Amino acid sequence: MPASTINDNNVSQTINMIDDMSMNLDGTVQTLLIPVYEKFPILAYPILDIPLANFIAAVLVFLLFLYFRKLFTLVIMGTLQKLSKYTDTYHDDKVISALKAPVRFAFILIGAHLFFLLIFKETDFIKNILNTLVVYTIFWAILAIVEALREFIYATTERFNAELSKEIGNFILAIAKILIAGIGLGAMLQVWGINVTALVASLGIGGLAFALAAKDTAANLFGSFSLLADKSIRIGEWIKVGGVEGTVENIGMRTTKIRSFGKSLITVPNHIVANSPIENFSRRGVRRIKMNVGLTYGTSEAQMKKILEEIKYMLHNHESISQKETLLVNFNSFGDSALNIFIYTFTATANWAKYLDIREEIHLQIMKIVEDNGSSFAFPSQSIYVESLPTPPIA
Repeated sequence: MPASTINDNNVSQTINMIDDMSMNLDGTVQTLLIPVYEKFPILAYPILDIPLANFIAAVLVFLLFLYFRKLFTLVIMGTLQKLSKYTDTYHDDKVISALKAPVRFAFILIGAHLFFLLIFKETDFIKNILNTLVVYTIFWAILAIVEALREFIYATTERFNAELSKEIGNFILAIAKILIAGIGLGAMLQVWGINVTALVASLGIGGLAFALAAKDTAANLFGSFSLLADKSIRIGEWIKVGGVEGTVENIGMRTTKIRSFGKSLITVPNHIVANSPIENFSRRGVRRIKMNVGLTYGTSEAQMKKILEEIKYMLHNHESISQKETLLVNFNSFGDSALNIFIYTFTATANWAKYLDIREEIHLQIMKIVEDNGSSFAFPSQSIYVESLPTPPIA
């Protein structure tokens, strides 16, 4: 049997499922309407070519399925959610919650199907629309289940690579969703009699143009592969790339999303991230303190030596200063209005808030050392020396 015939049969079985779910309720209702017509002839009066009794029955059946939808949600889904709380995993809770919306929509589709049957208006066009919505609902449910299993996928990928579990998990989810959506779209096209196989084959004529149009997409896809392979960035890290600085929120198949410190979301194509220098601030264990302290020219040599010694001692014995990194304290230069001391050291943490607290404490201790040694901080100033004043004229 040809593959296309098999595909058509599979699609037909899928889209005719709504007829099986209706359980010939329309035929049963129509049989019950016959004695109603005989007893109350006025109900056979046509409105827009629809017998009044049929129209009333169609509305009542549709409302009945809306009631069934509410009853199913409260009783069946509610019971399943309560039972799922007694299981060891929480994934079943998420799956049940994810299926709630598609199942509720399925009741509306069945009600609409019976409504059009009872008013004798289910044409091929309406049936195709309903069948398309059936396929849409099925694949909606599948996508909802895949999304509900996100944490399960993260837990699975964590066994292989704990550091990149979310990044790899997001990539797998994106691939799965694209494949499911593609199959769903193909099934919906089959409903309308469009041969998907022939459609895909016809794309070969414009394959070159499509490849040229998709070259950036392919570059971004390979860029995402290289980012995952190199482990250069991870979700939650503070980076700077291509002039963009912020926290990585997501590494997708096409783009990387970075949340700036101004709280705006910046989307950067993956090929730019992969081919640009990346400054990853989160992977440094220390942060630098670099400053110049200016003392007044009234500071003596002895005072300067004592101040330098005490600052060095304070930094060498400070628990929040990294002793493995470079630590420099030197009388650096004679400035225009100050004697400059150069201080260069690193904090033992890269956390920004803690770094600011440590730097503030260092500043205060330097102020105390300078004050205790009888010196003071200089500020820009100029001194004017007058060698002589003009002799005032003799009166």
